[in-house]
This record gives sequence, C-alpha cells and structure tokens, in this order.
Amino acid sequence: MKKIIALITIILFTTVGFSQTTYGIRSGINVSNLDFDPAPTFDNTHRNGFFFGGFVDWYVTESTSLITELQYSAEGAKAKELKADYLQLPVLLQLDLTYKLSVGVGGQANLKTWRFQDNYNTITFSGLLGVEYMITDEVFIDARYSYGFSNVIDDRFSEFEAKNSNIQFGIGFKI
Repeated sequence: MKKIIALITIILFTTVGFSQTTYGIRSGINVSNLDFDPAPTFDNTHRNGFFFGGFVDWYVTESTSLITELQYSAEGAKAKELKADYLQLPVLLQLDLTYKLSVGVGGQANLKTWRFQDNYNTITFSGLLGVEYMITDEVFIDARYSYGFSNVIDDRFSEFEAKNSNIQFGIGFKI
C-alpha cells in the first residue's frame, strides 16, 4: 500500500510540475453502423452523420496527454428506427510520436439523446482508437474508430444485441 501511495504522489508531483492545458473545438463527419448479433434480416445500411464538441487537453509529460471531451454525435444506421444520436464524454490517453503526429487510446460514455425508440439503452460505453496530425500549432485533423462495449438495445425488448461501430474524420482548433 505504501508503494502505491508513493507512486501516486510521484506521478501527481511530476504532473503538476509539467502540466500544460490546452482547450479547443473539433468537428467532422461520422460513418457509423450497428453491429448486430445475430445478423439481422433487415436492411442495416451505414449512416453518414456529423459530430461537434469541445475538449480539454492536459499534458502530463512532454509527449503524453489526457484528453477529455464533450461532444454531440449522430450515429447508428441509416434506417429511421436505427438512428442513434448521443451526447458523448470521450477520454483518451494520447502519445505524441513526433511533433505533428499523435496516437490515442481510451473510452467514452454515450448518453442517448433521441426519443424515437424507448427500447434502446440510455447509457452505453465504447472503446476508442485515434490518430491526430497537427497542420499548424493550432489546427489539426484526426481520425478515430470507436466500438461499443455495451449493447445499445435494451435486452428486455429484443433478442438482438447491437453495438455501435463508428469512424470519425475531423478537424479541430486548439485555443
């Protein structure tokens, strides 16, 4: 236990000693779908949507940062009854490979914001992978892939299990 407390203390002091915080906005397009199990007998065409939101980027070392965001994202599939819009809270650990190129891994909580179907779970969770390229010191482009850890359909209403699968292509501005 003493070793854990000592390790946490060292991490906190080195984090506070280096700590740089950046704020910004990002927006872009989604290509999303629902991954059903078992395979559906109905049309499950992907949905093209959009996302937008803001972020806070906390550098914990010179090349590692923790990014938290709040974003709106239009996901799901093309059919009206399969569209899924979310308010999302992504958290990513990002590693700078070079001055301009970074990769990230993390997760996100998704809060359902649409009312069309009440047989969908209100809160779901997803894993994230991403890559970011800095065009200038303030402007970047990025791509992310997220895959749902949890079923978006309430088990009480369907024999199907469906998980969100989403690719985002975005542009962002650091303030």
